[in-house]
Amino acid sequence: MEAPPPASRSIPDDRTTASKPTAKRMARPLKRRRAARQQYEAYLFLLPWFAGLLILTAGPLAASLYLSFTDFDLLGSPNWVGLANYIDLFTYDPRYLGAFTVTFIYVFLGVPLHLAFALLVAILLNQKVRALGVFRGIYYLPSLLGGSVAVAVMWRQLFGDGGVVNQALGLFGIDAPNWISNPRYALYTLILLHAWQFGSAMVIFLAGLKQVPQELYDAAEIDGAGRWRQFRHITLPMITPVIFFNLVMGIIHSFQAFTSAYIVSGGTGGPSDSTLFYTLYLYQEGFTSFHMGYASAMAWVLLVVIAFFTAINFAFSRRWVFYGDQ
Repeated sequence: MEAPPPASRSIPDDRTTASKPTAKRMARPLKRRRAARQQYEAYLFLLPWFAGLLILTAGPLAASLYLSFTDFDLLGSPNWVGLANYIDLFTYDPRYLGAFTVTFIYVFLGVPLHLAFALLVAILLNQKVRALGVFRGIYYLPSLLGGSVAVAVMWRQLFGDGGVVNQALGLFGIDAPNWISNPRYALYTLILLHAWQFGSAMVIFLAGLKQVPQELYDAAEIDGAGRWRQFRHITLPMITPVIFFNLVMGIIHSFQAFTSAYIVSGGTGGPSDSTLFYTLYLYQEGFTSFHMGYASAMAWVLLVVIAFFTAINFAFSRRWVFYGDQ
């Protein structure tokens, strides 16, 4: 028998094989040009932000760091003094240490009260009540106006001599002092003002409460858990990320408090420096006494203090903050 003829092989066409790589090679530069153009467009849209970062943030930040090592009065040229400003802060300036003490009292008393009021109101507003949106707006209003001069002026009128608070206490025969002018009580009126401005934290707490699954409360109620046990074992653990966020932001904003102390004390920090906040003293040194180098050193110390407490909060958050995947 004759062997079958070998299978014929198709010989590829050189023109066909050569055309495919050529098309691919032509498409690659086109894609590169298109990607490069998209990057240029993105950078073009980001250019205003980069300009603001360099001109309004990074530039002044670097300038203040340099000025903190100089003696600068805003009128002449800065003179390099090294660490003299930082040494004077902690060794030759009793008002600076007093401002630090006042600010720490304000932070460590005001922030817990602020968060407690915010969480309490958020829990109340999380219930099914009529006109809930109206109540949310009313409670959020103080935070919208909280940093304004008008609210600080109103607060001074409320707690001043013959103010609304003293008039209300007088109806019960209580001879109340002038809260603003008394060094024993002036700071605590500002702490109360800070606690009253809980709207922003309240809205964030309310959003966190909405994320707690209702099934957990139903199961706990079936097991016989009361409202307090549900709050302690379900609500608090589930909203710890929100508590942590409000805590960090509250500490940062409290260290930077300025408007209320400036308006209530008339810019002096009185009486007897009882409301001399850190930022108010920084303002006095920089823009009243024209010690801008000294004020710049104060600003950088404040930055380090805020960064320290923020880092401490993040370090300890691993022990009490629980996330959904844990």
